Amino acid sequence: MSRAPVVRVRPRRVSDLDACVRALAQVHALDGYPTDWPERPADWLATAAPVGAWVAELDGQVVGHIVLCPGAPDDVAPALWSEGREATAVVSRLFVAPEARGYGIGARLLERVVAEAGELGLHPVLDVVASDTSATALYERTGWRFLGTGEQHWGPRRTVTVRCYAAPPSVPADSPGAN
Repeated sequence: MSRAPVVRVRPRRVSDLDACVRALAQVHALDGYPTDWPERPADWLATAAPVGAWVAELDGQVVGHIVLCPGAPDDVAPALWSEGREATAVVSRLFVAPEARGYGIGARLLERVVAEAGELGLHPVLDVVASDTSATALYERTGWRFLGTGEQHWGPRRTVTVRCYAAPPSVPADSPGAN
């Protein structure tokens, strides 16, 4: 009998960035994410001043990544969600290496940022390029609420349409609906 693979989500370390870049290169080649390959991918992953960053390991190998960031003035999702009601944080740089898909790793990474944001009194939101149907399917399958679409300006001559989502409401651990 073979053993089940071990999936672990933990805070990202600087020493994880090379493995993250390798996995990101595979994702880019297969899925086209990120849309534009960054000149310095490790720096792109290690975005300045994140709220937090995590990796997923499958049997000890880094195979996934996610970041939670403060919102920027041009972010569409926080504006659609909060309208002044609630502080938000933006989910970013989420990917899972192709060979590690099918183990629920994307969902586990999303669960981690939702929990971390909740502890900080922030509501996670995100946007995704409208043409990225596999990412959209993940968000909808894991209960993220569609907020609407918007336009983001990626340079002076490029505008992309994004779909915006908000994390599902958290269920307090001691409530009747909690697992």
